[in-house]
Amino acid sequence: MIVGRTNEWLGRIKTELQHSFAEEYTPRETAGSFSIGVFITMLPTLGTGLLLFFLLAWLFDRINRAALVASVIVFNPVVKWGVYAASFTLGVLILGPVPGVTPAEVSLSAGPEIVIRLLVGNLILAVVAAVPGYFVCLRLVEAYRTHQIDVVDAVADIVDPDGTETEAPPGTDD
Repeated sequence: MIVGRTNEWLGRIKTELQHSFAEEYTPRETAGSFSIGVFITMLPTLGTGLLLFFLLAWLFDRINRAALVASVIVFNPVVKWGVYAASFTLGVLILGPVPGVTPAEVSLSAGPEIVIRLLVGNLILAVVAAVPGYFVCLRLVEAYRTHQIDVVDAVADIVDPDGTETEAPPGTDD
């Protein structure tokens, strides 16, 4: 049962990757969707970012859902703690330290001054990550469409949806 569900899920991922990189969405739509996803994922949404993804996908049919989800994979919950630390540090550099709070006392319960510094840093880092993310994704989609790279087949060769093991694609050392 678990193997069947896993194979079904992997098959859907392969299909979504193919749609994502194929002609269904323009390269700019895919890159824009990824960039929006990166921006939202970088913000301290406390888990509501995924709800915002669903809302955007429901409101706008030209949003590439696979590209949105890919941004969550890049900035996953493990990475987010590093983003929060960098955001707070950047906020402190811009707005100055929080009066009366030592580094050991930094927490969201320490007050709105800490939250403001976190948000300022998060907004700056979100823009800094989203802009290059757009251009990297745009180049990848364009390269895929001109057959310079074969992303979908490379992923499909590593994990075959029918559950059989396959060899690593050429050029890898696995």
